[in-house]
Formats: sequence, structure tokens, C-alpha cells
Amino acid sequence: MSAALECQGLWKVYEMGEAKVQAVRGVSLSVAAGDMVAIMGPSGCGKTTLLNMLSGIDEPSAGQVSVAGLPLFGISDDERTDLRGSQMGFIFQKFYLIEVLSAVENVEIPLLMQKMSADEARKIAFEALEMVGLGDRADHRPAELSGGQQQRVAIARAFVHSPSVILCDEPTGNLDSTTSDQILELLSELNTERNVTLVVVTHDDAVADRCERIIRMSDGRVIGEEE
Repeated sequence: MSAALECQGLWKVYEMGEAKVQAVRGVSLSVAAGDMVAIMGPSGCGKTTLLNMLSGIDEPSAGQVSVAGLPLFGISDDERTDLRGSQMGFIFQKFYLIEVLSAVENVEIPLLMQKMSADEARKIAFEALEMVGLGDRADHRPAELSGGQQQRVAIARAFVHSPSVILCDEPTGNLDSTTSDQILELLSELNTERNVTLVVVTHDDAVADRCERIIRMSDGRVIGEEE
């Protein structure tokens, strides 16, 4: 099966005065299309730094990331922005919804950025909200939604444009256990029923248990993998 996301020899080194901190050290991995993969490790092990490089938020000190076979680095900023906008979706611990926009307006943003017509974007965004059980909340603003509902909006926004891979950073970190279970069930359904590729950074064993593969990190390196 083709890879939705790959990285080769990723390093991230920060200079702290005269010292150099190696946050990520020579990480290589491949995520096949349709996989659901967890990246786990103790706080400070480099998993969030790795995710930031995999997503193109942060540039590596060395190495390369490929998304759907296309290089993420060594290209112009505009090219990277276009690649991220078309091939990647993002779900964070904080929901990062635009407060002055309704749920459906938040979800349609990735489609409008791809120059889709307003009518078509609204139609597809509404269908995405219906898929996450929020069709009746399409006109509500974030402040009128619960935390779990806001995360569902964020999930709809992440997959509405059919990206190659969705990257998740502690997607249940701000939710209570019952709501977390509901969000995990939704992510699992997206993975199994729509073949959505997911890479999830988490410290939560309940999240990892839903994944087909667990990549474990320590001190900036991958130290093991489990099916």
C-alpha cells in the first residue's frame, strides 16, 4: 500500500546559548494510506516536535518529509502552504475554531482556500457536519457548543477536503472521559469506514489502543514499534 506520509532522517536541533539540544534525532518512519498510528512517549521525548515537522509547522534541521509522495521541505513557502492545505488535515488539543464564525463556516474554510465555489463549499461542509452528528448545530458559533461538539467541528474541518493524512495532537486532551470515548469512536469510524489516514500524538493508552500501530519515542528517537 502506498505511503500517505513518510519521513527520512529527521533531526531537530535547538541552540540554547553554547549548548545544542537534540529534540529529534534521526527519525525515519512511513505511514501507509488508511493506517491509524499513535506516537507515544514521556513528556519531553520529542513527539510534539516530530509532529510539528511532519505537519510542516516547523522545519527540520536535517531530513525530509513526504506527503502523498511530494516533498514538504526544499520548496517555496507558497508551495508548502498549498501542499499542506490540499493534502493534510489537523486536529489539536485546543480546537482552534474561529469564534465569530458558525460551525459550518469553520468547516468550509479548507474548501474555500482551494478556490471552491461558496455554494459547493457550504454543501460539502454541511455534509461533513452531518457525518459527525452536528447537522443541527451548523449555524451555532463555538461559544454555543460544548467542548465535545467543538472537537467534532474541528474533526469535520480536518477531513472535509479529503486530505492524504490527518495529524492529531492530543485530540482528547481537553475532554472528559465520556466525551473522549465518543471522539475516539468517531476517529476510529473515520479510519475504518472512510479509510482516513490518522497519525495521533498521545500519552493516553486508551487512544493508542484504538490504533493499529504504536510508535514509541524516548530522548528524541524512535525506540520501538508495536502492532
